[in-house]
Amino acid sequence: MSALRPMPVPRDAAVLPDGTIRLVWRDGHVSDYSAPALRRACPCATCVDEWTGAKRLDPATVAADLTARAMRRVGNYALAFDWSDGHGTGIYAFDRLRADCPCPICTGP
Repeated sequence: MSALRPMPVPRDAAVLPDGTIRLVWRDGHVSDYSAPALRRACPCATCVDEWTGAKRLDPATVAADLTARAMRRVGNYALAFDWSDGHGTGIYAFDRLRADCPCPICTGP
């Protein structure tokens, strides 16, 4: 992030009853992520080669009914999840989560 654009930080983060992970950002924008989609985007060294950036995780191995068992804040810059498949080493930076918001406003034409 540049000094001109502050780090996006959610003011609220929750796992909804249907399994959706909802982040409400300081500016009021709401981002809803599916747990399987976030798991497939895991940035850890097990899931992404540290040197080449090539994905190691086969997306087909992530179950459609995967859930987040726990969510925790990592410092002032990220979230981490404990997934129902036993994985839990990924650190999801706030700026990346905001950039990857799947809502129609952010993914529109």
